Parts: sequence; C-alpha cells; structure tokens
Amino acid sequence: MKKKKTLYMLLILLFTASLFTPNVVEKDVYAANLPQNMQAAWIATVYNLDYPSTQNNMASQKNEFIQKLDKLKSIGINTVVVQVRPKADAFYKSSINPWSEYLTGVQGKNPGYDPMDFMIKEAHKRGMSFHAWLNPYRVTMPGSGISSLSKNHPARLHPDWVLKYNDALYYNPAVEGVKKHIVDTVVEIVKKYDVDAIHFDDYFYPSNYPLPQGQGKDGSVANSRRQNVNDMVKRVGKAIKSTKKNVLFGISPAGIWKNKESDATGSNTLGNECYYSVFSDTRAWIKNGWIDYIVPQIYWETGNKAADYETLVKWWSNEVKGTKVKLYIGQGIYKNVVANQIDTQLQINKKYSQVGGSFYFSLKDLLSDKTNCKDKIKAFNQNKSQGSNTNTSNKSSQNKVKTGIVTASVLNVRSGPGLNYSILTTVSRGARVTILGSKNGWYNVKLSSGRVAWVSMSYVKVN
Repeated sequence: MKKKKTLYMLLILLFTASLFTPNVVEKDVYAANLPQNMQAAWIATVYNLDYPSTQNNMASQKNEFIQKLDKLKSIGINTVVVQVRPKADAFYKSSINPWSEYLTGVQGKNPGYDPMDFMIKEAHKRGMSFHAWLNPYRVTMPGSGISSLSKNHPARLHPDWVLKYNDALYYNPAVEGVKKHIVDTVVEIVKKYDVDAIHFDDYFYPSNYPLPQGQGKDGSVANSRRQNVNDMVKRVGKAIKSTKKNVLFGISPAGIWKNKESDATGSNTLGNECYYSVFSDTRAWIKNGWIDYIVPQIYWETGNKAADYETLVKWWSNEVKGTKVKLYIGQGIYKNVVANQIDTQLQINKKYSQVGGSFYFSLKDLLSDKTNCKDKIKAFNQNKSQGSNTNTSNKSSQNKVKTGIVTASVLNVRSGPGLNYSILTTVSRGARVTILGSKNGWYNVKLSSGRVAWVSMSYVKVN
C-alpha cells in the first residue's frame, strides 16, 4: 500500500511539472547561437569620428543615426557595433560611468535622452543586431589628466586604479577594483538594455607599456600582465552568460597574435604582436571558450611582405577550428589599398569555412565609398545573400500579409531564417505576429514592438 501511494505521488509530481515546463522549441532554447554571414560596421564615437557629428542636439543626433542605419542596411550590413564607452564613460544612462562628453561637449552632462536605448530600438526595427562596443581600460586621450574628468568619474574617485603612460590615463588591469568595475559596467548594460552582444576592441595594456628593468617579454611580469587581462576577459564572459545567456561576447584584437620568429605556432608575418605589445593572449581566450566570437583586425592587403592578408586569414581559421568560437574578419577599408581590393579579400574569406563574415572600419570610409568599396561590398552581399535579413523572403509569400499566433510556450525570435542566426528575443504563447514572408521553414515577422525578425513556422498558427 505504501509503495502504491509513493508511486501515485510521483506520477502527480511528474504531471504537474509537465504543465509548467515550456515547450522545447529548438535545441538549447536559451543558448547563444552565433550568427552566420555577419556583415558589421564599427561606429566610432571617440573624438566623434563617425558619430555624432553634432553635440548637445538630441533631434540632430537621432536623425543622423537613423540615416546611417538606412544607408548601412541598403549596403547589406546586418549588424552595427557602436562605441558606447569610448573612454570610461557612457552613451547610455548609467549609475556607474558618467555621460560621455562626445554627446554634449561636457563629460557628465545629461543629453536629455538615452542614446543607446534609442539606437538599439532603431537597429532592431530594421532587423539589425546591435553590439555594444566598450573600451575596457582607456580613461583619457593623450593630453588630458585626472582634472579633466567629471567629479563623479570612477577614475577620479579611485586614483589608485589609474596608471599614466604617454600623457594618457588608463585603468590598471592589475587592480582588483578595476576588474570588478569592468564586470559591473558590462552587467549593468546587459541587464538594462536589449543588446545582442558586448564587444571589446584591441586596446588592453597601453601599447608597448615598458617592462621593469631586467624583465623580458616572456618573463614573470609580462606573464602576470597577460594573466590580468585573461582574468578580466574570463570574468566578463562568465558575467554576461550568468546575466543573459543569449548575449554574445566578442573581442577584436590586433591581427597578429605572434610572429613565427617568436613562436613556431605563430603566423608567418613580421608585424606588431598583440601578445607582447598589449599583453593580450588571444589564443587563451579562444581555447578556453571565454568569448563567443573573435574579429582579428587584418588591416593589410594581399601580398603585403610583412603581413599578407590571406596568410593571416588562414592562420586565424586554424586557431578557431575545433572550438565554439566564431571567426569574423576585421577589414581595414580606411586604407586605400585595402578598400580598393575589398572584393578580392571577401572572395578570399569565402575560401575558409571558419570565416563567418566581416566587420568594416571605418564607417566614414564605407559610406563615402572610398575607392568604390561600398559598391563592391553591396554587390558581394547581394550575390551571396549576406545582406539584410528582412529582404530574403520568397516573393510568392509576400503577396498577402497574414497574421500568426505563437503556439509554443517560449519561441525564439532570430536575426535570420535558421538556427545559426542569433536570438534577438523571445515571445510567449498567444503572441500575435504579422507575417511578412517566408523562407526555408521560417517566417519573416513583425512583432508588436515593431521589430522585424524570423521565427520557426512550426510554432506559428496562421489565421
């Protein structure tokens, strides 16, 4: 009798649990699925390089960003990487870092709106991903000291966190308070904003920051510096995933890890080695899976004697092979020689299956069509279906607009028609979506929020 009662109670528990368990919509519903065919543009805000061109003018800044997005989308760019923390400040409402001076001309001054919230919503309306680009350590540009910072700037409140080199200030990567501050900064963004990724650039320790006398580039001090950076990267990656699993973490290092003359496993090049110059061990980040994607800045042309383009693409492809880290290539179209041969470089990328797309620098050079690079990139995207996610629907399914109702408990909303595209958000059972088109078992839909994206046909009932 006791055994029957125990079995009965167990069956009730299992039945009850099934009532509250979400449908398994896809494999690993909440895991970050890395996007394929990334076509991204870096938008630099430091010195107002790319944006905004006017300060202290909300309407002008909004209009300018919208225009830039529309131009990028027409080229086939599906991801914007916006520098929201150019120098330990913020293009967003923060309780940790002061407002950026590049918004108003005065650090700490409220611009009257939340620029990042606005930018994310505008990007998502167009089916574009938004990566929040942060420089983790830079505090000032050369020529500016502590007194130039706003009164509430963390570096001013904690001068022991700061080191000075070449007339500029940086957070000291060895300080525990700095590591925690960077993690807290990232977590604040991930919690408060609908970002698709956190993105770091190529600056870590100040470039060629001198070692103490008697220390070598592979000595104890150099190794401890690399460990400091590694610790920060590892902690940031872990913090992102524990906050929102679907948010990606990517880093764009300099294009050379080590030259072959320094390490037999390095690339057959003779350029600046990020392992030594800024103490960043990119191999460790990849092999340990601390990041989701890497974007080496291979800013050289094919045939360059010191750093041939394809030599480096091949080397980085081998680095990520067998790992979960996705590889994209940083394309230096700010250089005339690279902009001129960008079509050749994109064809080279296609030869290597590990390459999942490109990030272009700079935005100004892309939009100004330096040596016809914009038209070449647009043609490449159109020919290889690597452009706008919202323009890939079958014509036959666009003739009549229909409404669908989500039937799954939790349904992933993706940036493109397939499991390899990134998860932008989720919707619940009963949600209504406007069906704009379809492709390969996926609906191109417009959500109630206005966002345009993709969902699996299997979990949408058409009215």
